[in-house]
Amino acid sequence: MRARDLVEEYETVGLDDDALDAARLMAGHRLPALLVVDDDGAPKAILPASQMVKILVPQYVVDDPALAAVVDERHADRLCAALAGRKVRDCLSKTIPAPVVAAPDDTALEIAAQMAQQRSPLVAVVDRDASGTRLLGVITASHLLERLLAVGAG
Repeated sequence: MRARDLVEEYETVGLDDDALDAARLMAGHRLPALLVVDDDGAPKAILPASQMVKILVPQYVVDDPALAAVVDERHADRLCAALAGRKVRDCLSKTIPAPVVAAPDDTALEIAAQMAQQRSPLVAVVDRDASGTRLLGVITASHLLERLLAVGAG
């Protein structure tokens, strides 16, 4: 199995896209992460859903999770306001590694090894040639597992 056989279309967002729209996209499709692309469509970062959730939680609650019990539901319902006016680039962690990128001919084991090493929920598959980098799609960890388990069971 090669990357080109595993690739799927996947939602992407740009660095300057609205963060609240990105969160809605993530939630609406129940995605573990979004692939962030630059202006040319090349993979730039992976924005995990957990990072978006972290932005919603006030820092004082992150510092002391016991305080979450004293925040009433009325205030908790306003957590998404933390994303208002932000761009996707503002939501990326400063320590987030570059996205894992695979070539169309990479094997399933190569992809799995990259995912494991980077603890990434997805891998971008790109075709690079003289004209530049073209995103073919994404391989998610769950899809890779599904395909590997099907081969192992067969």
